[in-house]
Amino acid sequence: MRLSSKAQYAVRAMVRLSLEGTDVPVSSKTIADLEGISLTFLEQIFSKLRRGRIVRSVRGPGGGFVLARPAEKIRVDEIIECVEEPLMPVACMDEEGACLCEELCFTHKVWAGLGRRIKNFLASITLAELTREASLLQGETREQRDI
Repeated sequence: MRLSSKAQYAVRAMVRLSLEGTDVPVSSKTIADLEGISLTFLEQIFSKLRRGRIVRSVRGPGGGFVLARPAEKIRVDEIIECVEEPLMPVACMDEEGACLCEELCFTHKVWAGLGRRIKNFLASITLAELTREASLLQGETREQRDI
């Protein structure tokens, strides 16, 4: 299974937003520049994240986006599901993991189990955890540059 660029960029953008601060709005242009994401594409992603109540938009001068709730309460699976289809490992399964084939295939249990494990794994990771890891990596990178 392979996640789309949209899902990867959404998670990266959310980590960047969390890194930049939770109270001060961050512009989509700032995030696009820092993450190397097309501004147009990122605006589409943020639109979906806003509709999914993951971020809030702040209008006016100094506006941008802020987290809609604490990073500890935002899970990676939520971010991904806001921007694309549910996390199913094969195309012949619906959102709940039911088989869409005319006849139930012999391997359905394998794919359904894999889908549950992927979802559970991503649901076990919070934005706060990813932000902490990113912050540590940023510190290491800065230290390496200073050497």
